[in-house]
Amino acid sequence: MSNPTLSTPDTASLEKEVKRVFKAQKQFALQLRESTANERIAKLKKLKALILHYRPQIHEAVYKDFKKSSAEADLGEIFGVLATITHTIKHLKKWMKPKRVPTPLNMLGSSSKVYFEPKGVTLIISPWNYPFQLAIDPLLYAIAAGNTAIIKPSEMTPNTSALIKKIINEVFDEKEVAVLEGDATIAQLLLKEPFDHIFFTGSPMLGKIVMEAAAKHLTSVTLELGGKSPTIVDETTDIKDAAQKIVWGKFMNCGQTCIAPDYVLVQENIQEELISEIKENIKKLYGQEGSVPIEESPDYTRIVNQRHFSRIKGLLEDAIEKGAKILDGAQMNENDNFIAPTILTDVNDNMQIMHEEIFGPILPIQSFKALKEATDYVNTKPKPLALYCFSKSKKNQEFVIKNTSAGGSAINETLAHISNPDLPFGGVNNSGIGKTHGHYGFLAFSNERAVLHQRIGWTTLKMLYPPYTDKKKKTINSFSKFV
Repeated sequence: MSNPTLSTPDTASLEKEVKRVFKAQKQFALQLRESTANERIAKLKKLKALILHYRPQIHEAVYKDFKKSSAEADLGEIFGVLATITHTIKHLKKWMKPKRVPTPLNMLGSSSKVYFEPKGVTLIISPWNYPFQLAIDPLLYAIAAGNTAIIKPSEMTPNTSALIKKIINEVFDEKEVAVLEGDATIAQLLLKEPFDHIFFTGSPMLGKIVMEAAAKHLTSVTLELGGKSPTIVDETTDIKDAAQKIVWGKFMNCGQTCIAPDYVLVQENIQEELISEIKENIKKLYGQEGSVPIEESPDYTRIVNQRHFSRIKGLLEDAIEKGAKILDGAQMNENDNFIAPTILTDVNDNMQIMHEEIFGPILPIQSFKALKEATDYVNTKPKPLALYCFSKSKKNQEFVIKNTSAGGSAINETLAHISNPDLPFGGVNNSGIGKTHGHYGFLAFSNERAVLHQRIGWTTLKMLYPPYTDKKKKTINSFSKFV
């Protein structure tokens, strides 16, 4: 089973190789349309076995790429994928079964069903922040729905990308699933092909480029993007509990998580206490109660590369120059792409950090007096991928949900809504298009095909065929009572 690595700088050769793989998958996709649930399940089981087999190598690869610990790799890269496989295997036969829908009175004699057919040849462009999970998870749904797939993993995490290729090679022929490594040139060449569906995870800026390319072929897309996900904390909350969960959600993976709390809005009378608890929890989670520097913690990931380190450093410097105060953190080691967990206050909308998704370990905190002030502020910005609310008040929880919009939300928690396979995951407008996870992931890679079965001979519709005599016009008029 061959699976090419596109490493040559010759663009013409790269384009030829992309077209060759795409053509092979286009032909094989027709065969996969007839694949059974058992055949698809067998592939998922084989992939699951290999992931378990290569678990130590996955740990090693993500550590080499940006010092992600083995425990965090398990939680953020591996276990979610394994859970997706288990859930999909359990439900796939039901998902694939045609769904009968009701027949209206004016269609008596007919029956209607929705069939779920593969979209065909799909493209998965995955990011670097969770390089294994965000490449493999959408692939599982592509396989479950009966598609072929080309995966373009991120060049920023080369060790993980190479391992993904190795694992995929052991399960699939390139005519079914191919991994094409390389930089933006490969992505650009792939986007020229008329795929049947594109699944992209990345920034809103790049999502617009993908959508523009897809529009040329009228290709459907699932865009998992990001944005500035707010966290609202009101005065009724359990402050210790909220602080612990915010620190975990924000600084896991060094803040390089698309649904990480981007900034906190806290009711002003509890701001100081919340900040104090956040500081303490940073020490507990990453500094062994403050006994060692966080830079020495084996559990704290690094910024992925020098470019992103400089970008985050620039955001911090801009904020400080414009009046922001550092209450904790801000230590840096450029040689190791290390930035300590950092808390900022006195931030305002003149600062770039309050407009750009931070995607790093800096947490701006703003205060508010009335809850409406917080929701109004959230609504001045593009709709986020996630929104979090910490409150003991049911009334306040409902107020936040009803007066904001987000791809997903969690009450008194961060990140965890992504782990429920029965909840749709995805953004809205600027934070994404389409949903995934569980049945929603299967549907993302499926065409929901409407099929009507009509009886042979007399039908109610034949009563309405021309010529439109007075009698037929009277019949048509009588139908107005039933539509």
